[in-house]
Amino acid sequence: MKISKSISNIALAAGLVASSTVFAADTIKVGVLHSLSGTMAISETTLKDTMLMLIEDQNKKGGLLGKQLEAVVVDPASNWPLFAEKARGLIENDKVVAIFGSWTSVSRKSVLPVIEELNSVFFYPVQYEGEESSKNVFYTGAAPNQQAIPAVDYLMNDIGVERWVLAGTDYVYPRTTNKILKAYLKSKGVTSSDIMVNYTPFGHSDWQTIVSDIKTFGSTGKKTAVVSTINGDANVPFYKELGNQGVSASDIPVIAFSVGEEELSGLDTAPLVGHLAAWNYFMSADAVENDEFIAKWKAFIKDDKRVTNDPMEAHYIGFNMWVKAVEKAGTTEANAVQDAIIGVTTPNLTGGVSAMMPNHHITKPVLIGEIQADGQFETVWSTEGLVAGDAWSDFLPGSKDLIADWRKPLSCGNYNVKTAKCSGQNY
Repeated sequence: MKISKSISNIALAAGLVASSTVFAADTIKVGVLHSLSGTMAISETTLKDTMLMLIEDQNKKGGLLGKQLEAVVVDPASNWPLFAEKARGLIENDKVVAIFGSWTSVSRKSVLPVIEELNSVFFYPVQYEGEESSKNVFYTGAAPNQQAIPAVDYLMNDIGVERWVLAGTDYVYPRTTNKILKAYLKSKGVTSSDIMVNYTPFGHSDWQTIVSDIKTFGSTGKKTAVVSTINGDANVPFYKELGNQGVSASDIPVIAFSVGEEELSGLDTAPLVGHLAAWNYFMSADAVENDEFIAKWKAFIKDDKRVTNDPMEAHYIGFNMWVKAVEKAGTTEANAVQDAIIGVTTPNLTGGVSAMMPNHHITKPVLIGEIQADGQFETVWSTEGLVAGDAWSDFLPGSKDLIADWRKPLSCGNYNVKTAKCSGQNY
């Protein structure tokens, strides 16, 4: 059975650990798997709080299937193997019916074999490198064609960038994303000499030499930009060093894929004005749904200065899709939910409606935002409509012929449209 990749892709448009608290036996348990300590706590703690807010709000509406929801919160502490251990404990011991969590791709890949072995349901809310589709995972963050590729197009077409610094944290997401971006840039005629790649470990703090190297690379007369896949608290000293060395957005703009309002809230943003980020949501979005979400968030967190960000919206979308799928299936049983969720739609926070696609990715707008002095983003570019996430890159030889489609009868995560064979997970 041969299926067109394009047709398939658009076929459907630190807190208290709750597991220590006693709840009634008839609740529906939901796992919350986010780092509340370690290098990723700067980003993930807010996502834990977001899930608690969403669950509380659903309970005020009457819960789900006549039962109240119970959040079971665990802290994998930015320890990638611990994510797998905590996920197993949530499913086997706490009996959760779904897990919402993780940020880095290495933590997601740590969880993946556990989720598949135990046939659970996992919602992943952060942009990632693609090259994956699992029956058990729902990718509500951006795939590369919903963030990285449009960001490069914007820099190339609207700003005239000719030299590229691909700077990332040393793990699977930056390395795979940059592999895709290098292939894409070369397809556009960019030479290897105009691409600089640099990786640093999690929590890296000494950026003086690297920023100096970036300045030197950008001093040839060709417009240069930094495409940043730096994750976690390493962003704080990176942006500070940019300011220290006078690297302004007009000289060498930085476009980040992992820096949002939450990360900027801990920085002096004055030297960063004009630098960019590519996301699918900004707090500044002008939409009724967004105004309501922000008001609800500030009331829940009891802090009028707290911000919202893209992965929070991804959890908002994913949680609401899960609720609808459970209601549609009439059960929280994993196989039934996995079938029911394809095609489910729910409002996003930018004024549109997102849909769950057959490849377990969703439709999202793509936005480019410019950092403002107040730590917010002004949207300077956006797609005209929503973009369907592509699990497999069109720019890597081993991936361009692959699709993921979890509808029966195909039910395959990496179906090769040329060989008409499924070479991976298949049910």
